[in-house]
Amino acid sequence: MPEITSSRFMIQAGWDDVPHLSEDTKRELLASTPPFLRDARSKGIPSLGAGAIYPIEISEIEVAPFPIPKHWKKGYALDVGWKKTAAVWGAQDPSDSTLYVYAEHYRGQAEPIVHAGAIKARGSWIRGAIDPASRGRAQKDGEQLLALYQGQGLKLAPAINGVETGLYECWEKLSIGRIKVFSTLMNFKAEYRLYRRDEHGKIVKQFDHLMDAFRYLVMTWDQIAAVQAPERSTGMISSISDSTAGY
Repeated sequence: MPEITSSRFMIQAGWDDVPHLSEDTKRELLASTPPFLRDARSKGIPSLGAGAIYPIEISEIEVAPFPIPKHWKKGYALDVGWKKTAAVWGAQDPSDSTLYVYAEHYRGQAEPIVHAGAIKARGSWIRGAIDPASRGRAQKDGEQLLALYQGQGLKLAPAINGVETGLYECWEKLSIGRIKVFSTLMNFKAEYRLYRRDEHGKIVKQFDHLMDAFRYLVMTWDQIAAVQAPERSTGMISSISDSTAGY
């Protein structure tokens, strides 16, 4: 019996692939298109439209990566699951309070020691937040999970997890430009585009680990954000000790 293969495929095409559209026409069409549909119509990128939890195109919030100044506060948030464990890191510009989401951890089916090692590699001094009751855990199980990760050397605190309040807080900051995302965070951007509500208005709890971590980060930021303490100079301490040895 011959092998049956699928004859279906998808081609992504945008306005730049349509030769009969002039630049003036493209500008007019873009101006008349709602912001949350612009990438879908002009670039062929799938959009969830009104069902999107954050109806702001990723192109409106992403920025090119840049070195984070040492005097900026940093923090991270963690969402744990066996199928996928995710974390996002943020840094805040003190001049205008803009929060930049600059790094992500995204891995499934690994033990806590593996995740903890990857997280500490980005800065063991950075403090984080985790929701002990996330993913439907009982409070006791969640507290044990928190203690387990703390035992791996992570500086973790319980996250603030008011879901609808958190979603509004994130949306408000995104819409006024107070949250930006590094363009290199491919998993974050993929989840962001698919983060949505169903026909009954409920959040679709699939492919959303980074989105949950993002919400924890924003809501718990004031409790976890900190600047790295300056390193002590051992040479200076030795000099002082030597100079006072005779006293």
